[in-house]
Amino acid sequence: MLDALNWPGFADLCLAGLLFFCGAALLAGAVDAIVGGDGLNQLPVILLLLPGGEVIYSLATNKVAAIAGTAAAARTYAKRTPIDWPAALSMAIVVLLGSLGGAILAGALRSQSLSVVVLVALGLVGVPTWRKPELGSADSPRFQRRAQLLVMLAGGAVIRFYDGVAGPGTGSFLTFLLVGLVGFAFVTASATAKVVNVATNIGALEFFVPAGKALWGSALVMAVSNIPGSVVGAMIAAKRGSGFVRRVFLTVVAGLVVSLGWKLAQASS
Repeated sequence: MLDALNWPGFADLCLAGLLFFCGAALLAGAVDAIVGGDGLNQLPVILLLLPGGEVIYSLATNKVAAIAGTAAAARTYAKRTPIDWPAALSMAIVVLLGSLGGAILAGALRSQSLSVVVLVALGLVGVPTWRKPELGSADSPRFQRRAQLLVMLAGGAVIRFYDGVAGPGTGSFLTFLLVGLVGFAFVTASATAKVVNVATNIGALEFFVPAGKALWGSALVMAVSNIPGSVVGAMIAAKRGSGFVRRVFLTVVAGLVVSLGWKLAQASS
């Protein structure tokens, strides 16, 4: 059972490691469907267990696995939660087309510098949400229709730029943009974010797949596990409402802060 799997697409991963991948993907799908944050468990597990090689193979494998669950979550939300489809799809198109800038930035920034920026951003996101329990409890649009669409498009472009650098917390930042700036309720924001997240994953795969960076064996097995987690997570979020999503959001943000803080401490020691 512990022998390495022979197909190159598994990168010599043993069966026990693959089962661990499946468990991480199942949990990641549920968390990501509710509020984003699959990077808390799925990507770290891939980085930990894939033997050797470049980090880019782990990133590509994670994206292949994540897109299946994200699409399943978006479909589940669409059945249970009203989605502003013209706005969501417009935002998705901008996000899909905005990948080049992030890729260029990835080559220019040191990962330690990026982690500091992300930590500050997470503080700016988490503190207002924690201090204002009413934030995101109900839909309360802050702009007229045209201005709202412009805010969503501009915010989506910035987040896609960041996602191109493979930074953590993209889904959480997107959810907070829709709650904090646009005025969506948390559950509406999560539903909209899933539609947009499909585009972010497609944008990443436009580079990873032609470049041959995905480990398809591990990726496809994880994708199969990611889907049921995503469906269940979306169903729970739609049923429990914005208060529940807010609590999960704060938990994910706190987890990202601890994870990045630990990495920075390790790098500086």
